[in-house]
Parts: sequence; structure tokens; C-alpha cells
Amino acid sequence: MNIQLNNKMQLLVLFILASSLVCIAQSIITTGFVYLMSDFSVSSTQAQWSYSAFLLVVGVMIPLSAFISRRFSARSIFFFSLFIFLIGSIICYFSTSLIVLIIGRILQAIGNGIVMPYVQILLLRSMPEEKWQTYMGLYGLVIAIAPVIGSFLGGFVIALYGWRELFSFFTIATIILLVLGVAFVKDDTPTEDYPLDYLSVVLSIIGCAGIMLGFTNVADYGFTHYIVILPIIIGIITLILFVKRQSKLNKPLINLSILKNNYFMVGTIFICILYSCLNGCTALLPLFIQGIAYNSAIFSASVLLPGGLLIIVFNIIGPLLTNRIGIKKVLIMGCIISIIGFAAMMFYTQDSSFEFMTITQSIRYIGVGLALMPATTWTLTMVSDKVEDGTAVNNTLRQIFAAIGSSMVVVIVAILAGGAIGHNSASVVAFNQTSLILLILHIVMLILTIIFIDDKDKIENSNLNT
Repeated sequence: MNIQLNNKMQLLVLFILASSLVCIAQSIITTGFVYLMSDFSVSSTQAQWSYSAFLLVVGVMIPLSAFISRRFSARSIFFFSLFIFLIGSIICYFSTSLIVLIIGRILQAIGNGIVMPYVQILLLRSMPEEKWQTYMGLYGLVIAIAPVIGSFLGGFVIALYGWRELFSFFTIATIILLVLGVAFVKDDTPTEDYPLDYLSVVLSIIGCAGIMLGFTNVADYGFTHYIVILPIIIGIITLILFVKRQSKLNKPLINLSILKNNYFMVGTIFICILYSCLNGCTALLPLFIQGIAYNSAIFSASVLLPGGLLIIVFNIIGPLLTNRIGIKKVLIMGCIISIIGFAAMMFYTQDSSFEFMTITQSIRYIGVGLALMPATTWTLTMVSDKVEDGTAVNNTLRQIFAAIGSSMVVVIVAILAGGAIGHNSASVVAFNQTSLILLILHIVMLILTIIFIDDKDKIENSNLNT
């Protein structure tokens, strides 16, 4: 029994380390947008593709997570995902154009899209439901540390040595993890001969990619261009066909019947809005600080570091508070604090001080930290008997909206600024107006929380009484 427990803990630790590494890779490139624009002679919206393409591919991969977790052993998943990530990192390091860089980022994203949902499934499978909030909080703590510290150090690495050295770090770190995997990752996870419906895979890929690609293209072509409209229409139609096909299969790629659970649906909507705003700000703030206010990458990373450290702390405080005072109160606090942060962003100027921006971003990050893991865990507890499918649906929609958010926020600022973001007052006003939009979205989250979200035992008792 002790040997089995040790193997399980070793497995979890290595997968959490792997997920931390691939998580760093997702957003760290945003610190180098300005440098990519210079090195490859591309616009801000084109450079942003190095981030949006990553999110797009992760969104495409996640629908497969339920099948992958049932069909393949932990050892196979670990080595395949990290090997693909390693190849992508090497390609990024040697890239001679933005296109080659994006190809490497796509391979990195495939590894991310496999590891991230699987480690969550592995954790929830291993722990009793009454401890999910606590352990998901600890998991969130580790995962939050990685991108925050990575982005901060990434700003210094880019400024001092260039953006390519980021990918030499990923290459070395991945090799170390693969070596550790040889020693510690055992084939002790259950598998089943779960069939793969290839048509469902094709439909999910086309559907997710179409919607995310269409919204991402808004940056370059506007809202009315066929390059925007056509992928979105194809994506929506394909996803409708995907949904209908799942209802006809005995063993679907994803069991979408969980969406009939109203609480799971509300929780998923809450998380989608939260991630859309979070990733939108991840792309937007370095662009404001460096491209509009004309500060350095180090200045940008330094502004975001304290808030990033706070989100780490509140990623564990949030779940612990949820266990003590309930999910509703925690999410209400998180939404209100985030609203205060976005309200402060409406007053940013080119001359805003380091202290003002640091404090207001810290406030925003506290709100995110309070809400993120409690909302995710609460949503999955609503379908605790179908955790693989719940994770697949939740993470897929989250990534779709993350990609939409990271693209649309930059586009909205550019449109409001008159077509181009620059060191001028129009861009500042556009940034302030975009902050108002993000504030309104958090008010929507607050309303959803007040009306629909409550502790699971209270919901079950209420249903019994009715």
C-alpha cells in the first residue's frame, strides 16, 4: 500500500512539474512582443499570434483529454507530451521567421494541451471529493507560481540576452524532466479499450479551430472580412454537428450530457469570462506599458510581479476560505476586488507611476486568485461522477474564450485608438475604455454568483425540499 501511495505521489509531483513548465511557456512570450515586432518586422497584432496560436492549439487538443486519460497510461502520456514540447522548444530557439516560431509554439501547445487537463484529472481521481478544494488549491498554487516567476525572469532574460534564450531554458528543463520520468513514472494508472471516434475528433478540431481562428483574425482584417466570418460560421456549424454526433454514440469523445446540469453550465460560463479577461489582460498590459507608455520589458515585468505573487498566495487562500465560509461569499469577494482593479485601470495614463500601476494590478490579481480555483473545483463537483468529461468540456471552453479574449482585447484597443496602438493620447483613452468593458464583464460574473452559485450540500438540500 505504501509503495502504491509513493508511486502515486511521485506521479503527481512529476506531472505537476511538467504542467508548471508547459504553463510557463503559454504566456511568457507576451513579454517579448515588442522584440518580436522588431526582429521579424511584424505588427503588434501579428506578433500576438505567437501567443494566440498557442491558445488555439491547446483549445483544439483539450477535447481529446477525456479519451486520452481513459485510453493511455500515465507513462505514455508523460513521455509523448514532453517529447513534443521539447521539439517545439528547439524549433522556437532556431526560428528565423515569425512563421517558424509559430510552428514551434504549436508543438509546444500540443504538449501543453495533453499535460494540463490530464494532471487535473489525475489529481481528482486520486483524492476524495471532500478534499478537492484543498488539493486543487495546492495544485493551483504550484501552477500559479510557474508563469508569474517565469514572466518576471523572462522580462530580464529578454532584455539582457534576447527572447531566444527563453527556449533554451525550456529545452534544458524538458530534458531534465524526461530523465526523471524514466526513473519515477510507472505504468500504474488504469486504462480501458475506449474507442476513438475519428469523425468526432475531426469535427471538434475544425469547430474549435474555426471559432478561435476567426476571432483571432479580427486583429488583422476587422469584423466584416470573410477571413473572420467564414471560419466562425464553419466552426459554429461544425460544433453543432459535433454535439449531435456525441448524443448518438455509446462512448462519445466527450459526454456532453453534463451540460444539462445547470450549475455546471453556470460555473463554466463564470470560468470562461474570467479566463477571457485574464488572458486579455496578459496580452494587453505589456502592450500598454511598453507600446503606449514607452517603458521597458523589465519595467513591465516588475509592475506585474507583485500581483503575480499575490495570485499565487490567493490561489490557496481562495479554496481554504471556500471550505470555511462557502463558495458564494468567496466568489463575490473575488468579483468585487477585480472590479476595483479594473476601475483603477480606467485612470491609467502615459505618465502613471510604477507604484500606481503595481498596486492596482495587485488588486486585480487578488480578485482573480480568490475566484479561479474555487470556481473551477466547484464546477467540477457538480459532475463529480463524470470528472473526465467535466474537465474536457470546462477546459475546452475555457481555452476557446482565453484565445478570444487575448485577441479581442488587443483588437478593441486598436479599433478604439483609431486603427493603431502607439505612444499617443488616443491609445491611452482606448485602453481606459477597454478596461471599462472588462469591468462590466466582471459585474456579469458577480450577478451569476449571487443568483446561481452556492455550496453543493445547500443545492442538494434545496433540490430535495422542492
